[in-house]
Amino acid sequence: MKELGLVSRLSINRFTDFGAYLALEEGQEVLLPQGYLSGDEKEGDVLEVFVYTDSEDRPVAVTNRPVALLDEWAVMEAKEVTSFGAFMDWGLLKDLLVPNSEMGKPMEVGGRYLVRVCLDYKTNRLIGSSKHRDFIYPAPKDYEPGNEVEGLVFDKTDLGYKVLLEDRYEGLLYANEVFEPLELGSQRKLYVKKRRDDGKIDLQLLPTGRVKYEEGAEKILSLLKEKGFLKLHDKSDPEEIKQVLGMSKKHFKQCIGQLYKAREINLVDEGIVLAK
Repeated sequence: MKELGLVSRLSINRFTDFGAYLALEEGQEVLLPQGYLSGDEKEGDVLEVFVYTDSEDRPVAVTNRPVALLDEWAVMEAKEVTSFGAFMDWGLLKDLLVPNSEMGKPMEVGGRYLVRVCLDYKTNRLIGSSKHRDFIYPAPKDYEPGNEVEGLVFDKTDLGYKVLLEDRYEGLLYANEVFEPLELGSQRKLYVKKRRDDGKIDLQLLPTGRVKYEEGAEKILSLLKEKGFLKLHDKSDPEEIKQVLGMSKKHFKQCIGQLYKAREINLVDEGIVLAK
């Protein structure tokens, strides 16, 4: 079935007491249960639906869209862990099973994991796989320092945050360079710091060079306009600077140095103020 695991536009063939039967490309039909109908539909109407299998492995259509389609990735929460696998919340009534054989590491209820939606060709069912390394390739050499990229934050380790790039490359944000909370599953604009010899990418949250300092300086100016005074200076505790501004002490000192040279701020006892 070509439509399995995908969002398709299908026309209504006929109605029954259970719902509406939609026409598939290969001449077959799939049921859209009554609960997904508004009552205003008629034969011939075209509906946008997602096709998967129900609890009895029968093809079924729904108007909901899961967080990931076939061959796509998403960070999902484990709702139940059994002796044969884990059931993941992917936004549909029937959870997605990650069999034990497709687990990259043991899962726990409530944990959030990177999962790829796959087709089990033996059973013709959609399953999940958290063995992300099976799908990772070395990043091409055009990942150069300073390049802007879009990434999916999918795991946190002692070393830092792991990021999926273009669904096939792996990047890392080092923990000691992250000065704001990052949510697993969030899509972030990031910048290439370095392409390593193993093809993985070191990343950073802020661009390099002048743009980095200008963005940080703009944040400081915005807070000064709002509050009038910031009780921060070059002797402030790094943790305090991180809590107030979400940046490192080194970055903070570079920003206020830039603002001071531009005569945007004045340095006073125990803090900084806007220049008059």
